[in-house]
Amino acid sequence: MLSRIDLRGRTLGTAELRRTLPRGAADVDSVIDTVRPVVEAVREHGPTAALDYGEKFDGVRPGSVRVPADVIARAAEELDKDTRDALVEAIRRARIVHSAQKRTDTVTEVAPGGFVTERWVPVERVGLYVPGGKAVYPSSVIMNVVPAQVAGVGSLVVSSPPQADFDGWPHPTILAACSLLGVDEVWAVGGAQAVALMAYGGQDPEGAEVEPVDIVTGPGNVYVTAAKRLCRSVVGIDSEAGPTEIAVLADESADPVHVAYDLISQAEHDPNAASVLVTDSQTFADAVDREIEARYEVTLNADRVREALEGPQSAIVLVDGIETGLKVVDAYAAEHLEVQTRNSAADAARVRNAGAIFVGAYSPVPLGDYAAGSNHVLPTSGTARHSSGLSVQTFLRGIHVVDYDQAALKEIAPTVIALADAERLPAHGEAVRARFEDLTAGEEQ
Repeated sequence: MLSRIDLRGRTLGTAELRRTLPRGAADVDSVIDTVRPVVEAVREHGPTAALDYGEKFDGVRPGSVRVPADVIARAAEELDKDTRDALVEAIRRARIVHSAQKRTDTVTEVAPGGFVTERWVPVERVGLYVPGGKAVYPSSVIMNVVPAQVAGVGSLVVSSPPQADFDGWPHPTILAACSLLGVDEVWAVGGAQAVALMAYGGQDPEGAEVEPVDIVTGPGNVYVTAAKRLCRSVVGIDSEAGPTEIAVLADESADPVHVAYDLISQAEHDPNAASVLVTDSQTFADAVDREIEARYEVTLNADRVREALEGPQSAIVLVDGIETGLKVVDAYAAEHLEVQTRNSAADAARVRNAGAIFVGAYSPVPLGDYAAGSNHVLPTSGTARHSSGLSVQTFLRGIHVVDYDQAALKEIAPTVIALADAERLPAHGEAVRARFEDLTAGEEQ
C-alpha cells in the first residue's frame, strides 16, 4: 500500500533528504483568509460571536460559553469504570513524569557582591484546547492540564467543541477527564473561535466577564492552527501543529506485524497523517506492506487509514544500512519515532531529531499517546529539529533577577562604560558613572 523511496546506493545531504522524504503538512496559508474574519469578529464581539460561529460550524448552540458545574459533575459520575480507571492511571503516570521536570531557581554569584538569579515563574492563566472532531480526546486533556498544574499555573480553562448529541456541551468523556483533574472551567467552544476567545476574552450574553489567557496550547485542525498564527501576537502558543506522523526505523529483526499495526495506528487519526518506515531490508519492507494490506480493513477507521497510507506523505524508505537510516530519520525529524533494530537502545541514543523516541518492540507509539507518562503534544512537520513537545517548561517563564551591591558595580563599571561607548550609546555608561561621579559639576561651571 505504501509507496517506495529507494535511497540505496545514493549519498544525499540534509537539504536533499528534506526535499526527498515524504511529509504531511497543513496548508495553513490556504485558510488564513477564511479564519481571519472569525478571529476579528470574536475580538470585537467576544463570546456572542464565538457562540454564533459554533452554531454555524458545529450545528449546535450551547446554553452558555461556560459548561455548568453540574454538567461536569454528572459526566464524571456517569463515566464507566474501565474508562475512569484508565484515566486515573494515565493521570498518575503523567504526574510522575512531569513532576520530575520542575525547575528550581538558580542563584549565581558572578563577582563578590554581584548576584544573578534565574527565577522560574508560571504563566498566570492558560487556555488548553482539546479537539472534538473525528475522535474524542480525553488523553489530550491530561497532556495539557498535568504539566500546567505541575508548573503552578494559577488559572486554567479547557475549551472543546460543543456536541449536538450532548445538548451542546463538549463530549462527556472530555468533561469527566476535566473533573478528575480538578478543572472546573470548561468552555463549549471549538475551532478557530475558541482560540480567538481565549486570546481576547470579553463579556458573555449575560454580562459575565470571560477572561482571556496568556498562552494557548493543544492540538487542533488547520483552522485552529491558523487562528493560533493570527493570535500569537496577543497570546503565546505552543506550536503550529500539523497532521500527526510516525516514522519507524527498523531492520529485519523487527516483527513486521508489530510495525504494520504501529503504522496503521497513527494513520487512523487523519487522512493526512503520515506513516513512514525506514529500513535496510527489502524483504522486511515487503512483509510489512503485506501485513498492512491484510490487517487495516479490520479497523474502525479503515477508509481513513487507507487514504493516509496511500497518500504522498506516507512511504517506505529503503536505505543501505541502519547508519544511513539514522541520518534519514534525523533529517525527517518525526513527531513520533520508533526504533526497532537489533541494537534499539544504542541506535535510539544516537537520534538527535524527534518529538519523542520509542525504543524497542514493547514501546509502541500508542503507549506514549495514553499512558507512558510522557507527553503526546509534540512538534510535527520537521519542527522537532528545533522545538520540543509540551512540558512543564511550556508554562514557565525564566526571569533574571540582577542584584549587585555598590562595590560590585564599581568594579565592573569600566567594562560597562567601554562597551557603551563602543556601541555609541554613551548614556548607558553615564547611568553607571553617575553613581560614582558628579556628572553635573562640569555643566555648572
